[in-house]
Amino acid sequence: MPALPLQQERHLTLTVLKAALQALGSVAPRNLEILLHDLDNPEHSVIAIVNGHLSGRRVGSPILAAPEQDQGFKALMHAGRTQDGCEPVVLPDYPTTLKGRTLRSATAIFRDSGGHPFASLCVNTDITGLDAAMTFLQHFQPLGALPDTHPPREAADMTLLMSEIIQDSLQRSGRGRMNKQAKVEAVRVMQERGLFIVKGGVEKAADALGVTRYTIYNYLEQLRGDATPAARER
Repeated sequence: MPALPLQQERHLTLTVLKAALQALGSVAPRNLEILLHDLDNPEHSVIAIVNGHLSGRRVGSPILAAPEQDQGFKALMHAGRTQDGCEPVVLPDYPTTLKGRTLRSATAIFRDSGGHPFASLCVNTDITGLDAAMTFLQHFQPLGALPDTHPPREAADMTLLMSEIIQDSLQRSGRGRMNKQAKVEAVRVMQERGLFIVKGGVEKAADALGVTRYTIYNYLEQLRGDATPAARER
């Protein structure tokens, strides 16, 4: 049987994953968010979502609108660096936070037969506790059995998300002592938060750090060189 063209292969995989999400969503408790990202369209990456009220995301939301400390971007960076093989990269059961709530999360990055990462399946479980016994029982009812008391929020503003990531990165790396080492550290944080996946991320980072976009690329090359196999396995 001849191999499918890569674009057709990706489309077929996304169709299968959407069907899986629909099936899981019909029995998922309301404290469990499941979403599917199209990584080739990061500005509007969410193409399917279950229980989006947990994060306020919906179909069309950008990939940057993720929980804090989301390690899914690290998995994506690893998948992008690994040129050989097309197996999914899975990051199971890691902690994240969202607006003061504690989550348990997991991410799977899917690659086509050419090794290109094109889809991400993310799962977030809110484990902060339940307010009352009735709420507890409602979490285990099928999704369609309850009225949606959480209307979808407005889509997250991309410029604001990028600005928040940059400001957080500058804060964490030490805004008052921005030598080269501090700038490289800021770029590392921005990379882990997914800033450079979206269009314009490099330019905005360069403006914030007072360097050229080519300097940002040099910093990214330096970080890739520093990411030894032993460091990546931790």
